[in-house]
Amino acid sequence: QVQLVESGGGLVQAGGSLRLSCAASGSIFSTSALGWSRQAPGKQRELVALINSDGSTSYKDSVKGRFTISRDNAKNTVYLQMNSLKPEDTAVYYCYHYAARRWGQGTQVTVSS
Repeated sequence: QVQLVESGGGLVQAGGSLRLSCAASGSIFSTSALGWSRQAPGKQRELVALINSDGSTSYKDSVKGRFTISRDNAKNTVYLQMNSLKPEDTAVYYCYHYAARRWGQGTQVTVSS
């Protein structure tokens, strides 16, 4: 059974950077699309970034140019580099393993103004 463990969240000032990591167990990592979503209080969870098995990526418009999703198949890990953070980026961030249909436990990102 695939398990996902996220890390890297925290408190940062506006304009700062964070890098989230999501380590996965299991043998189907390299063939699966992977995503990062976020959920702010009182709002629905929304997809922020997606990376396919071939390395192609897509992003939510509001994070284009600031966030970068990447993957290391040798380490079974997907990353989200977040730069130029804004207070509206504050949320719990979750990684998602599409093939296994599994979510991570989430990591809190708080951006202060």
